[in-house]
Amino acid sequence: MPIVAVNARNQFRGRIIEIVEGPVISEVDVQTDGGIVTATITTRSIKHLKLAVGSQVLALIKSSDVVIATLRTANQDAP
Repeated sequence: MPIVAVNARNQFRGRIIEIVEGPVISEVDVQTDGGIVTATITTRSIKHLKLAVGSQVLALIKSSDVVIATLRTANQDAP
């Protein structure tokens, strides 16, 4: 079945490299060309989607907030 159109513009194709399953919430690590994307989803969704290590997936990132931070080196003074 083809993927339907979605309005999330940040889409990353990748392969699941790890699933850390909890009783209710689980983490899914997806290796993409840009690095590893980690999703926190319900364990029920993992079972419903039949996700497994090695599965090819599309990670869709949709957020109303984006936080930007600067990095300091060890020799820079704290603010």
